[in-house]
Amino acid sequence: MKEQSHIKIVRGLAPPPDSPPLAGEEREGVSSGGAQAVTDEATAWVMLLLSGDATTEDVEALQRWRQQSPAHARAFAEAKLLWDALGPAASDVAGRMDHSGQLPGARGPTRASAGHTGRRALIGGALAASVAAAGYLGSKPPFRLWPSIEEMRASYRTGTGEQRQLALSDDVSLILNTQTSVGIRPAPEGSRGMELIAGEAAITTKSAVPFVVLAADGHATSTIARFDMRRDGTTVRVTCLDGTVDVARDGRSVTVPAGHCVIYGARGLREVTPIDLSVATAWQQGQLVFRHESLARVIEEVNRYRPGRIVLLNEKLAERDVVATFHLSRIDDAVEHLARAFGARVRSLPGGLVLLS
Repeated sequence: MKEQSHIKIVRGLAPPPDSPPLAGEEREGVSSGGAQAVTDEATAWVMLLLSGDATTEDVEALQRWRQQSPAHARAFAEAKLLWDALGPAASDVAGRMDHSGQLPGARGPTRASAGHTGRRALIGGALAASVAAAGYLGSKPPFRLWPSIEEMRASYRTGTGEQRQLALSDDVSLILNTQTSVGIRPAPEGSRGMELIAGEAAITTKSAVPFVVLAADGHATSTIARFDMRRDGTTVRVTCLDGTVDVARDGRSVTVPAGHCVIYGARGLREVTPIDLSVATAWQQGQLVFRHESLARVIEEVNRYRPGRIVLLNEKLAERDVVATFHLSRIDDAVEHLARAFGARVRSLPGGLVLLS
C-alpha cells in the first residue's frame, strides 16, 4: 500500500473559496505559458534596475509594463522580493552585467532594440541563470544553493537529499543527513575525533576511548552513546539518544542524558532540555515530522532536502502553525500540500525555484 504524506494545518484547514489558482491554471486573463513569460520579463526588469544602467525612459516603460494587468504588477513585486532575499549574490550578478544587459559570456540578446517598448531584457529563465552565474561565490552561497569551499574540502560530504552511512572504525559509525560535511581531525591525546563542518550526523560510539566531535566553537565528547549533532552556521544542537554526551563551549560544560538536547551558539551554551526523540530522529526513518512549527520554519527545513529553493513571498503566512509529516522520498509533495492547505499560489521557475504567495 502506497504511503501517504499527511498534513494538518492548525487554524487553516482548507483554502478559502476565492483562493488563487495553482501554477498551470489560467488567471487574470493570462495563460500558463503567458504567465511564465511575464515572470521572466519581471525578473529581467529587476536585473536591469540593479545593473545601474537603467534610464529615465526605462523607468517610465517599466511603469507602463506593470500597469498592463494585475498579473504584471504582482510578478514584478515577487521578482523584487526574491532578488532582495538573494542579497549580495543578486547584486553581484547585476553588477557584472555589461552595457548590453548581458552577463559576461552570455549568448544572445538580452535587450530589445531602442525602438522597442521598455528596452527590457528578455532573459529566458533569468532567475535560474543568475543564481548559476553567482556560483563562484563559494564562501557564502546564498540559501545554501551550493556547497561552500570549506564543505567541498571535507573528508565526507552528502548532497541535497542524500544520506550516507559510514563506519569510521569498528566502534564509531555515522549516518550523514542531507547537505552534511564532516572532516577527520586530530583530537587531544588519548582520544579520537572529527569535525562537523555543516549539516547533521547521527553518531554511535562503543568504546572506552573518548570520541570528540568539533562543531563551530564547541565540541561533544562520548564513549558509549548514540547522539545526533546538527550545525547550522554557528548554531549547534546536540541530542542524546542513548547513554550520555558531554558538551563544552567557552570553558563551560554540561552532560546531556538520553532524551535531552542542548544548543550552543551566539547566546552561549544553553540549558539542557527534554526533546521528542520521534521528531528529532524522523529523518533517519525517511520522514520529516513537524509539531506546531511555523510555516516559515517548515519551508526552511524542506529546502534542505530538495534541489532548488522554495521561497515564501507572503509574509502573512510565515507564522501560520503547521502539524505535518512528509516522506523524504516524495519531498516535492510538500509544496503542493502546503499550498493547498493555505490557499497559496505556486509559481515554479527553472532550477527548482518555487515561489509561494
